[in-house]
Order: sequence, then structure tokens, then C-alpha cells
Amino acid sequence: MNRPAFTLGVVITTYNSPLWLERVLTGYECQTDTDFETIIADDGSGEETRALIERFRARSRLRIRHVWHEDDGFRKTEILNKAIAQTEADYLIFTDGDCIPRADFIAVHRREARPNTFLSGGYLKLTMPVSLAITAEDIQAQHPFSRDWLVARGQPRNHKLWKLVESARMAAWLSRLTPTKATWNGMNSSTWRSDLLAVNGFDERMQYGGLDRELGERLWNHGLTSKQIRYQAICVHLDHKRGYAKPEIWERNYALRKEVRSTGRDWTPFGLAKGDKPE
Repeated sequence: MNRPAFTLGVVITTYNSPLWLERVLTGYECQTDTDFETIIADDGSGEETRALIERFRARSRLRIRHVWHEDDGFRKTEILNKAIAQTEADYLIFTDGDCIPRADFIAVHRREARPNTFLSGGYLKLTMPVSLAITAEDIQAQHPFSRDWLVARGQPRNHKLWKLVESARMAAWLSRLTPTKATWNGMNSSTWRSDLLAVNGFDERMQYGGLDRELGERLWNHGLTSKQIRYQAICVHLDHKRGYAKPEIWERNYALRKEVRSTGRDWTPFGLAKGDKPE
């Protein structure tokens, strides 16, 4: 049974990481499903990132929308809300500017999209030496999604490499079997823009540490179910430092999430619109 067609956008967050963003955009140039908008949610990057985006606009088949605001500290949730506001795509995939998508990434999210549902995809964290070894040519050849290729360059050979299983049937089986809860993960999740608007987008009080999960918890409260596609929609995560992780911020974010769970509310007054939920 054919489902109605819908427009799709992928929202990619970035901040002053042009080398990694170049690799990621190369990954989107390689997609088998080419009918999507690329929305770069830029939390205040400088001229080097802007110039990179302009080069891709000039040379690439990607339809790029660059949503930017000035650098004023960690404001990821604010730039994500601005990205949601500035696109008209029906369905949005959210990921980060250090996550290279496999060539079927967009196609899987489109195929698995369902009403009243958000999707929770998977990722494989790479070591820094392996991250640095990946070239644009490697991405075009899909080498970073080969377990043997990664291991040959120093990636540990362990159970996490199962995320790169090649059989579509096996991947679907593993996604159903995994005990991991289908949460909203900023590296690889998707849902309908209308549902994001219904819960007022991201809570702009949230800083690094669980900010993505909080949105997913409000989507659950709104009545959405979540589906695991951890082994089907895959990206590889390039390594980076995490100097913005602070215990006190984690604690504050957790308190906000706990309040969402205890009250069952789906709306944040600190989101796309400021204030209480309209009657």
C-alpha cells in the first residue's frame, strides 16, 4: 500500500567544526534518496564554516539552508528551534555535524516514517585516529561503513560493529530485538514537523546533557510512540572533545526532564513560542 508523499528535511547542527562538517555534507551528497532539504543549524560558527557551506552550495546538488545566529555560548536548542521555524518540510531528521550518514540514511528514515511516531536511529562512535583517516573519497566509496575497513585503521573490533550489519533483514531484526529504548537522540532521530510544533519544539533552557531526550519525553506525553531503527538508519560519529559537559548542567537538565515525566506535560513555555500553551 502506497503512503502519501511528503517533503523531508535533515537538520544538521554545527559549531566551528568545518572539517567534520565537510565530511558530513559529503555523506549527504552520496544519498540514494536525493529529494530532501539540508538545513544547517549553526550555533555561531565563523567565516570558515560559512565559506565551506558556500562552496557546497556552488558545487553540490544539495539544497542547503544555512540557519545561523551569533556566538553567545551554547545555544543549540535555540538554533534548532530557528531551523524548525524556517523550513516548511513536512518531516524532519535531526543529526549533528560530526555524524556521517550511510548512503541509505535518508531513504530509511523516509521508508520507516509513520503517523504519530518518532524514529530513533543508531550511530557508531569512531576513535580520533579513525576519524582523521576518513577522506571524502572514502565516504563516496562508503568505506566508513565497512567493519573490516574500520578495524584495519584501528577501530576496536567489538560488538558495537554489529551496527554496521549489511543485511537489511538482519538489521530490521536487530532493531526489534535490541533492549535499548527508542529515545529521541540528537545524532539520529526524526518525526513530523507538525508534531514538533504541537509540543513547541526544543526547551531553550536545556543545555548540553539530555536536551534531546527531554524533547522525546514531551513527544511521548503528546501521544507519539517511538520506533527503534538503530541498526537500519546508521551514521558514524567522528570524535571530538567535549569541554562543555559540566555536572551542574547535567543535574539541572535532569531536574527539568524529571518534571516533564512527573507532570506529563507536552508543551514547553520556553520553546518556539514563549508562554503557555494556547487554549
